[in-house]
Amino acid sequence: MSLSEFDPLAVAEIRKRLESVKASGVRIGFAIESGSRAWGFPSPDSDYDCRFIYVRPRNEYLSLFPPRDVIEFPIVGDVDAGGWDLRKALLLALKGNAALVEWVTSPIAYEEEPGFRERLKCLLNEIMVPRKVALHYVGLLHRHVPNDELLQSKLKKLLYAVRPAIALCWMRERDFGALPPMNMMECLDGCRLPDDQRQGIHDLVALKKMTREMGEGPVPAPIAALLQDAVTTFGGLSKSFGLIETADDEAMKEKTDAFYIREIDQVV
Repeated sequence: MSLSEFDPLAVAEIRKRLESVKASGVRIGFAIESGSRAWGFPSPDSDYDCRFIYVRPRNEYLSLFPPRDVIEFPIVGDVDAGGWDLRKALLLALKGNAALVEWVTSPIAYEEEPGFRERLKCLLNEIMVPRKVALHYVGLLHRHVPNDELLQSKLKKLLYAVRPAIALCWMRERDFGALPPMNMMECLDGCRLPDDQRQGIHDLVALKKMTREMGEGPVPAPIAALLQDAVTTFGGLSKSFGLIETADDEAMKEKTDAFYIREIDQVV
């Protein structure tokens, strides 16, 4: 899916909101599409989920009363737009939050400052610890598979549970040493799964692309087996990883801080 396939009115509304941010003196590093459209399983009524990273003028970071570290807009119709301050994004990245990695690799961009996304991507390649990111996906898996079992579900939401399971499968096959692709279908292509589970995912994605309302019902047996296996296999990763602070973590913090200072000093 590309920007040319989006509703022109939705794209115009998103760009209008981005312009209002820049008009206030805030610099936007990039603005991308997140959510199901970028993950590879949109439905006809999927929202347009624009997410952006921004940098305020340097003096605003020196204030005794700094502004909020997020910019939010009311959701109107199917347009949902919001951004994170670069500082917030980097601090979350150091903790293993996968959102920034996904945003920086999104295939769909509304706009971007030349060079910013590539600079940030290079930094993330140095500071993101894949095992910490894996724990982020374990958290998502538990959130979408309540009580570690999913027998009944709104089928439209079922893929939100499948996505972290597939990301974790992809990472396991690389010994948790690499970061997974944002697009779930690309991730799926890099996983070894039983044929019935793979086909079950393709069937759900195909149905979601065609149908506005998929209703609620029993989780298909191959998908239930996939999710149960993921919960059993990955639920204890936190203990098995035994992550502790090291000298490397301090070095990553220093690199991140240096990047942050350079970016807030940038004149665009």
